[in-house]
Amino acid sequence: MAAGWIEQLTGSFKDKKRYRDYKARSRQLPGSYREAVEALDRYLMYRGLITDGDVLVSMLGDLLDLFEQGAANGTPVRELVGEDPVEFAEVFVRNYSEGQWINKERERLIRAIDRAADDRPGAPGSAGDGQTL
Repeated sequence: MAAGWIEQLTGSFKDKKRYRDYKARSRQLPGSYREAVEALDRYLMYRGLITDGDVLVSMLGDLLDLFEQGAANGTPVRELVGEDPVEFAEVFVRNYSEGQWINKERERLIRAIDRAADDRPGAPGSAGDGQTL
């Protein structure tokens, strides 16, 4: 399923090879680490916000590096991902979303709320300035 998705997304031989290498490496992990990587892989694929094949494969490779190091050091899976695996996945993927439209919208939202929250009389965006957001 995922390999077909990568192919449709990029059509890049380099990305497909890197993805196949990632899958082969992930199969070499000890059971609980492999299971965790597969679950995170599935979540990140279905989440679908990374649309650049090169970025996606890099992200998955970095995730695998983290779990390989954890397995080598004997770090329990729960220590790697914390108590909330969804939060872990979301924070992890944010590191790879530079330049995505959602980041621009996040910044726009923050600026708009900052303006709206500045309720000093006469401040830009305040109720007393006569301007609308």
